Amino acid sequence: MPTLSPDIVAAIVGGYYSTPFDVLGLHPAPDGNGLVVRTFQPEAKAVAVRRGQAVYPMERIHTEGFFEAVFPQDREFFNYQLDITGWDDVTMTFEDVYRFAPVLGELDLYLYNEGNLLKAWEKLGAHPIVHQGVAGTVFAVWAPSALRVSVVGNFNRWDGRRHPMRPRGASGLWELFIPGLGVGEIYKYEVKSRYRGYMVNKADPFAFAGELRPRTASIVFDLNRYQWQDGEWMAQRREHQKLDAPLSIYEVHLGSWKRKPNGDWLSYRELAEELIPYVKEMGYTHLELMPVAEHPYDGSWGYQVTGYYAPTARFGSPDDFRYFVDKAHQAGLGVIMDWVPAHFPKDEHGLGYFDGTHLYEHADPRQGEHKDWGTFIFNFGRNEVRNFLLSNALFWLEQYHIDGLRVDAVASMLYLDYSRKPGEWVPNRFGGRENLEAVDFIRRFNELVHEHFPDVLTFAEESTAWPMVSRPVFLGGLGFDLKWNMGWMHDMLEYFQKDPIYRRYHHNNLTFAMMYAYSENFLLSISHDEVVYGKRSLLNKMPGDRWQQFANLRAFYAYMFAFPGKKLNFMGGEFAQWNEWNFQTGLDWHLLAQPLHAQMQRFVRDLNRLYAAEPSLYEVDFHWDGFQWVDFHDVDQSVVSFIRYAKDRRECVLVVANFTPVPRAGYRVGAPISGFYREILNSDSAYYGGSDLGNAGGLPSEELPWQGQPYSLLLTLPPLAVVYLKPERSG
Repeated sequence: MPTLSPDIVAAIVGGYYSTPFDVLGLHPAPDGNGLVVRTFQPEAKAVAVRRGQAVYPMERIHTEGFFEAVFPQDREFFNYQLDITGWDDVTMTFEDVYRFAPVLGELDLYLYNEGNLLKAWEKLGAHPIVHQGVAGTVFAVWAPSALRVSVVGNFNRWDGRRHPMRPRGASGLWELFIPGLGVGEIYKYEVKSRYRGYMVNKADPFAFAGELRPRTASIVFDLNRYQWQDGEWMAQRREHQKLDAPLSIYEVHLGSWKRKPNGDWLSYRELAEELIPYVKEMGYTHLELMPVAEHPYDGSWGYQVTGYYAPTARFGSPDDFRYFVDKAHQAGLGVIMDWVPAHFPKDEHGLGYFDGTHLYEHADPRQGEHKDWGTFIFNFGRNEVRNFLLSNALFWLEQYHIDGLRVDAVASMLYLDYSRKPGEWVPNRFGGRENLEAVDFIRRFNELVHEHFPDVLTFAEESTAWPMVSRPVFLGGLGFDLKWNMGWMHDMLEYFQKDPIYRRYHHNNLTFAMMYAYSENFLLSISHDEVVYGKRSLLNKMPGDRWQQFANLRAFYAYMFAFPGKKLNFMGGEFAQWNEWNFQTGLDWHLLAQPLHAQMQRFVRDLNRLYAAEPSLYEVDFHWDGFQWVDFHDVDQSVVSFIRYAKDRRECVLVVANFTPVPRAGYRVGAPISGFYREILNSDSAYYGGSDLGNAGGLPSEELPWQGQPYSLLLTLPPLAVVYLKPERSG
């Protein structure tokens, strides 16, 4: 006679029983006489319990494949296996999933619900382990409103009734150890909600690897196999990433930097062999990668993430990506990664409506949706959501040795009314527009990153006047190391797009950034956003004939590298890519066959190297001690001049810029030090494609005070050009 009521058996067979470990596996018999083993094997012809060499047939008590065997003489639990015979009469022996104890501890559950399981990736997701002496994979996922969660994959024919998971009390966490599954297994979670019968297959939020789009399943992966070779870099990283060190960043979209002749992507390992030596040769100090976390849609460029813990499969495996980072470090290059905690896409397999409720996102669309991007907004006020994201930030730093995180779309996180009309947003508890939960999250993110990885940098893409973005949390700031200077970028691009005859009316664009230059630690950024969607490439923005366009672009770069702040430029700009960036193709490398493009590349290379070699250009970026105007009043001739100082003020560089195509002979400029001034950079040099007008390599100062300086130089200013002059120190 069956030991269970028909209703319970029907619930197991129907896939709507919430606590399968209460029924399946080994249990005391209900009448107190012995033990009973139960299993659900819907494709089995027969099942038997194997205890060592002894085999005990099980009784089929439901036509769908529910079996049980009673052991009336046994009082103590025993180890066993299941012999399962298919309809082809082949018998195979399996471990019973439902005889294994939980893997997650009570402290894990508590800390996750509290929001303080900082290495949550070690507990949630899929992990190959040996449990109770048996090899397999343990799965864990958070779905508090689910009626049932099952692990599904090829191994069980994607039948969610086969491997329902164990709910862990009121924590909302579900787990299951499946013996025999290992690395490479494809899986998802089948989530059956308590609400309206909603059922969906979800990718694992904590998966370490995923299928290449358009497939969306997660893949079991072992993160413990890779052997890092970047010990020297990691030991010295602090020196490379101090705020008084040079920082010149090459921003890259890995899928479109270069393509194979047939149009295929380069793999992570191929990029390591091609991209890294190129960036090193070009003199950059860091690479910034547009998001590499798994994403379903190429056109999002990686900014709509579904796999927060998985490098995209487009270019290889997680260990292939580690190899890329490893090689960058061995070459002396830091790696910064774009990180996207502001929003996530609505794809069915992703985080949205995960357990039949708005779990990761706000339920109210006035708080939970980005209308512009068609995405969901994280609910930063929920402990488990914060834990998911904070753990994710630490994950990339620990597991992939990432050197910096650039946080995307910070402004959209800070303001409840971001890109919303009146009535489309919900004020905070004080009636204001600030997203207080997001502010707390950002501060906690920066605190944790700098506590656990004090030599890692964090960057904010923040486009408003929110105060103290790059000031420490303990002083009331958001805690970032650097903030993108979007105002400087807009002013400069607007200025350089003007015909030089009109620049006199926009002289303020050159100088206004100094009004707020030291309110934050600024990064001067010319990113992918400035060369796409009809904005034209940098070269194509420049006015004039072809020669003037190149001269303008060289002058722009030279001015940028002399101006206070760290530097970032998007790929392709270094050789004056003519076309807008297109994520579907590689850059136009064939342009380097043309002299002006090759000369531009040479100029940017030399500019990077000069920048890194001159402490005056980077040591004091965030204080007035490092900068002094010489003259910014020459509006009519569009000429500005200033001095950059190193910590040792005897080390300085005089910068003079002429932003008209008119050469200016006999132009007097004040100078701070007596002696010979070497012309260490001239953007008009014929070596770089210019007209080769200049100052014959340098000239001595005159004892004629000028423009508030004790000495002066009588210069020849080349057209549409910037010159750097460095006084030679005696002794």
